[in-house]
Amino acid sequence: MKRLFVPLIALGLAAGAWFFVADSSSSAAPASEFVLLDGSRLNTADLQGRVTLVNFWATSCTSCVAEMPQLIATHNKYKAQGFDTLAVAMSYDPPSYVVNFTETRQLPFKVAIDNTGRVAKAWGDVKLTPTTYVVNKRGLIVKRYVGEPDFAELHRLIESLLKEA
Repeated sequence: MKRLFVPLIALGLAAGAWFFVADSSSSAAPASEFVLLDGSRLNTADLQGRVTLVNFWATSCTSCVAEMPQLIATHNKYKAQGFDTLAVAMSYDPPSYVVNFTETRQLPFKVAIDNTGRVAKAWGDVKLTPTTYVVNKRGLIVKRYVGEPDFAELHRLIESLLKEA
């Protein structure tokens, strides 16, 4: 497994803010139940058959808020081709803030609240936001980003995964 850690200070960004992790190994997405804002439930098995971006975020995370327009654009660009996005709000994020953010930004994808922290724990004990996973049609995690993804690279990966059977 190859991992790349680049401190943001090396990138000329604020010290101690974030780092980027690209993970090229594949592992099964953990069995999880997501509680969506409308009260419905979705589980990991429901993701199979589509390429899915699972984004752990918080309304208090400036990087998360900054990347949201690009996540929306990515979702809209590929949704008709079998791509989906699931934004998972962290347990410390007040539900009313998540609902307000979702409504005012008109997020076009599913939003879940991880009010117990179990989902973040299952997905590698996510503590830093944004943390984004790309899951292929077979339910395997093929990439993980901590911090804002390189969206050009992310789009190439999505296009490649959408072509897979």
